Amino acid sequence: MKLPDDVASLAKDTIAALKSAGMTIATAESCTGGLIAGALTSVSGSSDVVYGGFVTYANEAKISMIGVPFGLLRQYGAVSEEVAMAMADGALAAAGTHIAVAVTGIAGPNGGSAEKPVGLVHFAVATEDGTTHLRKVFPGSRDEVRQATVIQALKLVLKAIG
Repeated sequence: MKLPDDVASLAKDTIAALKSAGMTIATAESCTGGLIAGALTSVSGSSDVVYGGFVTYANEAKISMIGVPFGLLRQYGAVSEEVAMAMADGALAAAGTHIAVAVTGIAGPNGGSAEKPVGLVHFAVATEDGTTHLRKVFPGSRDEVRQATVIQALKLVLKAIG
């Protein structure tokens, strides 16, 4: 499957940066359903640095696969800063990698509200130095939101690598 040029270029740069830094990565994905891991593994040689990904679309998967506390899901909802950060931390711990990126959002076209509109995505990147968060709202169709999410996630990973 051919990736869009901007995604392919970012994935290649991310793999090169991970290799250069001697780091490994895991993903924890909800709204992207594995697209970030797919982009990374489209790069030849990515097996040197990509541990794998957790597609935690259902809340039960977030809990059982990467240890997101049920209380966070109940209190804040799956699409929240708190859950994104718990996903990244949980993926980092479960995979034992140097870095983990997590995304949770509302890709649409349904499911949005005034508080959490369609296009809202929470990102988190976890390393041994801590976990960072970013909240973005992307315009467009479901596919456009998901693609924009992959691009932003890869940019955040590159920034975290340094």
